[in-house]
Amino acid sequence: MVCGYPATTPGMASPVIGSATARRQLTPFEPLVRAIESASPLDSVAKPLAKQVRGLLSGPINSVLAGTWLGHSVHPMLTDVVIGSFTSASLLDLLTGEDGAEASERLIMLGIAAYGPTALTGINDWADTEPVSDGVRRAGLVHASGNLVALSLYTASLVARRRGARGRGVAYGAAGAAVLMLGGYLGGHLSMTRAVGPNQTAFDEGSTEWTPAADAAQLSERQPTRVVVDETPVLLVRDNERIFAIHDRCSHRGCSLSQGELEGEQIVCACHGSRFDLKDGSVKGGPASAPQPAFQVRDRDGVIEVRRLAPESVS
Repeated sequence: MVCGYPATTPGMASPVIGSATARRQLTPFEPLVRAIESASPLDSVAKPLAKQVRGLLSGPINSVLAGTWLGHSVHPMLTDVVIGSFTSASLLDLLTGEDGAEASERLIMLGIAAYGPTALTGINDWADTEPVSDGVRRAGLVHASGNLVALSLYTASLVARRRGARGRGVAYGAAGAAVLMLGGYLGGHLSMTRAVGPNQTAFDEGSTEWTPAADAAQLSERQPTRVVVDETPVLLVRDNERIFAIHDRCSHRGCSLSQGELEGEQIVCACHGSRFDLKDGSVKGGPASAPQPAFQVRDRDGVIEVRRLAPESVS
């Protein structure tokens, strides 16, 4: 016996530890999500739509909608207004009956008014992300379509109520709430499982201790160079006597910034065009909204060492 397992003899296969055929139990909606993400016919609509969106919502408009000015994506906080207003209206229908009729109508109107900017910020985020993921492309299209159906149902609900058919309006609202929950589930999947929106450097910002990164002779003038420092990818750029260092994984979607282009003291990501200041990692142009972790640099006997700066130390 070796470490609790039977010893093997020459010519015999090693024992299999565990079962290669074991499968985990799927979550209730996972089969539906998998079916959506594998539905390639959706691409015929999604690809040209996303391309058109990228063409229309480019430059400063893209940065505003992506939340570059805010520090994180705008879309999630706007969804709270739409979902909260619509579902609150349906809950009032359920819990208060006629007494809450006026409040329900006002909540539906608020949800309808908030839908436009919410959808605009969402489709902007989706269009920037879908080229690198079939799953994101397809799930995002169904997510948006479901929300549009929910909007139509709540609009029909408001019209019916205004015409005196409150019962029909309540039914339309209940149907809208059901569709909205499905759309919301897919939105959560895109954000939490497919990581559309979160800062891609959040769990790997780099060490705050001085750590060797590269030989000084390895760095060519104004040539973006990717090195790995204690498992953290770091971008090094030599500019005359100065050496800049920021996290190499773009905070937007994780592309390597070393593949990008230098423009003055900024690096432009090759994937989606996000622009970062080499001095402090700050975002100078979207669609990224989170800054890159920045590093202090020193040359110690020909060896470049780096350590991450705390946010309050970056200036």
